Amino acid sequence: MKTLNEIRSTFLNYFEKQGHTVVPSSPLVPRNDPTLMFANSGMVQFKNCFTGVEKRDYVRATTAQKCVRAGGKHNDLDNVGYTARHHTFFEMLGNFSFGDYFKSEAIPFAWELVTKHFDISPQRLYTTVYHTDDEAFELWKKIGVPESRIIRIATSDNFWQMGPTGPCGPCTEIFFDHGEKFWGGPPGSPEEDGDRFIEIWNVVFMQNEQFEDGSMRALDMQSIDTGMGIERVAALLQGTNDNYATDLMRSLIEASANVTSSDPDGPGKTHHRVIADHLRSTSFLIADGVMPSNDGRGYVLRRILRRAARHAHLLGVQDPLMHRLVPELVRQMGEAYPELREAQPLIEETLKLEETRFRQTLDRGLKLLDEELTGLPEGAELPGASAFKLYDTYGFPLDLTQDALREQGRTVDTDGFDAAMAEQKAKARAAWSGSGEAADSRVWFDIADKHGATDFLGYDTETAEGQILALVQEGELTETAAKGEKVTLVLNQTPFYGESGGQVGDTGVIRTEAGVVTITDTRKVEGVFLHIGEVSEGSVKTGEAAILEVDHDRRSKIRANHSATHLLHEALREALGDHVAQRGSLNAPDRLRFDFSHSAAVSAEELARVEAEVNAYIRQNTPVETRIMTPDDARAIGAQALFGEKYGDEVRVVSMGRADTGKGPKGDTWSIELCGGTHVARTGDIGAFALTAESASSAGVRRIEALTGAAALAELRGRDLTLSSIEGMLKAQGAEAVDRVKALMDDRRKLENEVAQLKREIAMGGGQGGGVEAEDIGGVKFLGQALQGVSGKDLRALIDAHKQKIGSGVVLLVAEDDGKVAVAAGVTDDLTDKISAVEVLRAAVPAVGGKGGGGRPDMAQGGGKDFSGAEEALAAARAHIAG
Repeated sequence: MKTLNEIRSTFLNYFEKQGHTVVPSSPLVPRNDPTLMFANSGMVQFKNCFTGVEKRDYVRATTAQKCVRAGGKHNDLDNVGYTARHHTFFEMLGNFSFGDYFKSEAIPFAWELVTKHFDISPQRLYTTVYHTDDEAFELWKKIGVPESRIIRIATSDNFWQMGPTGPCGPCTEIFFDHGEKFWGGPPGSPEEDGDRFIEIWNVVFMQNEQFEDGSMRALDMQSIDTGMGIERVAALLQGTNDNYATDLMRSLIEASANVTSSDPDGPGKTHHRVIADHLRSTSFLIADGVMPSNDGRGYVLRRILRRAARHAHLLGVQDPLMHRLVPELVRQMGEAYPELREAQPLIEETLKLEETRFRQTLDRGLKLLDEELTGLPEGAELPGASAFKLYDTYGFPLDLTQDALREQGRTVDTDGFDAAMAEQKAKARAAWSGSGEAADSRVWFDIADKHGATDFLGYDTETAEGQILALVQEGELTETAAKGEKVTLVLNQTPFYGESGGQVGDTGVIRTEAGVVTITDTRKVEGVFLHIGEVSEGSVKTGEAAILEVDHDRRSKIRANHSATHLLHEALREALGDHVAQRGSLNAPDRLRFDFSHSAAVSAEELARVEAEVNAYIRQNTPVETRIMTPDDARAIGAQALFGEKYGDEVRVVSMGRADTGKGPKGDTWSIELCGGTHVARTGDIGAFALTAESASSAGVRRIEALTGAAALAELRGRDLTLSSIEGMLKAQGAEAVDRVKALMDDRRKLENEVAQLKREIAMGGGQGGGVEAEDIGGVKFLGQALQGVSGKDLRALIDAHKQKIGSGVVLLVAEDDGKVAVAAGVTDDLTDKISAVEVLRAAVPAVGGKGGGGRPDMAQGGGKDFSGAEEALAAARAHIAG
């Protein structure tokens, strides 16, 4: 019996020998198709190769593609667990040709693999072709398939289209007959939906292009797109008609049964099937960066997990279950999909957290459901208002309530549910409108209400495709924006980071077939990402698909600065104490700024220690890890919350650095913080760290500014060049240069003191009117001088000397030195009860362009701007004394 892993290997090895390149599965979140919630077929990652937009270094490819169908138009969630072949997660094996080979090779490839390498009896195989595709019909005949088992299909089931327009072409399929013990008929018959004839292979001949007028032409590059569901083929090769009886699914079902101590094939059979299927989809989604949330892909993940949790509850399980099954899933699929093994800790932690939170409300929600059903007639549907109460109060999505009622043969009044939902939205909009927000904020509410939150892809990629949901100009919705016009774009998904948590918004470009928008900023409003920019080429319009490209170099610098901020925060706590807490930050492409609680200036020695410690952790080059936790759990392991941030039920916890001791709540991790920003993959990606400034920000708050990467190295190199220049001028190096500078500074201070003394002596004894005598103003001696080359700090000593010289009286000095004007007034002690130095000063300073001034009755000092008014200032003082 071939195991599922062996089937996968056989398929890929076969096509590799046929000249195909084995291409890894693309992520479940499509990067090149904004219309898809999840990858749902093997061709998704090659879409642009088929259209000719993208060229790769191979023209033949083969893949094992992971797929999810649990949201949007491809939604199998409700049937999972109740049928033999429905899954939320499945694998699609495929081989592809991009203009290389076509029907004459694709059909023999399929037949040889199926009949020889998988050893499936040709007598049990049927094929289908599109009713007008005579070429495919003849190829099957040539291989040896009897005409009676080549079925022409005239419906769209055998004609594939990418959309209303674009590449398209006929299909051909291979069906396996499971035998008469199963009900059903061959494809095209009234009983084709039965379980007897099962499709195992589909080949799309991408040979035409469809136009809006209905016409069609042959493509210049005719291509092949095939798909084979591995679960269906595994069931066939393992002698069953039930996908859940295959080796991989059976191992997961038995793991669920072992953990829950229940019979895998007993009354809880359906529950085990749901758990096994949902374990795969939730684990792979988390591994590909999808996290539980209340919008978009995260909401689909949450719905799948909560559905699994409810089925675990029905098995009587009281504690979280799903995370305990992850090791078995990794054992089964980790070799084929290494990302599963790498993300195992994150998967287990996320599943445990989400299931724990949901179980806290599950019992109350089910109790409410029972209460709402009380009194209803047998089989009557649940009122929509009751279903909405479950959703609104306990987070029960409608489909989960429907699933719970399905086992009782009941349904839900969905029209009533929709009416209750609409009423709540109307109230929310009215509350928003009256909240004091900007007048155009209602536009964002309407967009969020209609389209939901923007799906952020930027943790994993800087390039993606999106669909333009809305264009806004001057607070109003518009359908188009032309070259030169400023516009704000809202898309269904984006790699652009919206400004928050101190990290600035991304810039870059958004391209459509008809235009280009240069994005200058990205912001967030209630989960809606606003891409602010100007149309630089052509025009853009609502509904268009777009390619979004973040400015990579700028984002890389922002990431480095943001991660360095985390290391800086912890280094400051180590150097200054645990009282240090973040009080604001800026993570921009050119610098970082960090405000923190501390009452005193940080010394040069402390700054040097901080800088060295940050660089030491950068050199460690350890991985930067992100986990999703509750705020309480995050704080329990020592995570630091960021100032001014609001946290919901779940938070991203960013860890970096390997600690020396391993003691305390953080264990072996050095920095753990709650943060929603983007970060480097490893601390070494920061490159280098250089402090540039430390200052006071506000009372009790200090501010540090720093650089990272190339900017830090340039800063340090600049310091080296400056030091080298100084050493050259001093003709000394290192410590000797420091001693030489100290000596020069001492000499300068000595000379400055000598010069100041000489200026005072000149002012007192001669020159500049130094020999001036006091004049008599109404019986009061007054000595006034205008001095040049005398600094304001020397005036106090001169005032005291003049007061001593005249014995009793008033002194006013106006001095100018290096463009600065200083005014000082002095009054001897015997006159201070009659004349105030402050009043004399205030009378004089307006003449030199000054205001006010202050001091004591015996001594006052002020300043001015215009020394040419010195004599006018002296005259004003005389007038004041004269009264």
